[in-house]
Amino acid sequence: MKPSGRLVALDLGEKRVGVAVSDEMQLTVRPLPALERRNWKRLLREVKALLAEFEAGALVVGLPLSLDGTEGTAAQGARRLARNFSLSLEAPVFLQDERLTSQEALQYLRAAGHDEQSLRQRLDSEAAAIILRDFIADQPKTPVRAS
Repeated sequence: MKPSGRLVALDLGEKRVGVAVSDEMQLTVRPLPALERRNWKRLLREVKALLAEFEAGALVVGLPLSLDGTEGTAAQGARRLARNFSLSLEAPVFLQDERLTSQEALQYLRAAGHDEQSLRQRLDSEAAAIILRDFIADQPKTPVRAS
């Protein structure tokens, strides 16, 4: 079952976490400034604040699968973080396949004329926006279990 209302999506990186939000009707998606990834407590606090600020009904976490669909260490780490979010947040947490979203975001930003510095600042959140658009387009959804 797909959640209703605004959604927040994360593209988890080692240093930065891209962030995007949808409107209440889930018709549009916009990237937000990326978060610096320092430690779990800070990330959790910042994500809780985003969910509250936008009154979001759910969190979507990008799942970095390999091109052949298998899960490597990055995907396992994303699953672990999604489970931790599901244990710590009142909103349901969903995983969304994020294969090739960074490449798609890079092509989009380059086509829009962004320079290299701007690309680095915007790439993660643009990828999060693509993850969120894909999530909204896909059906059905099962949240990550907190147990």
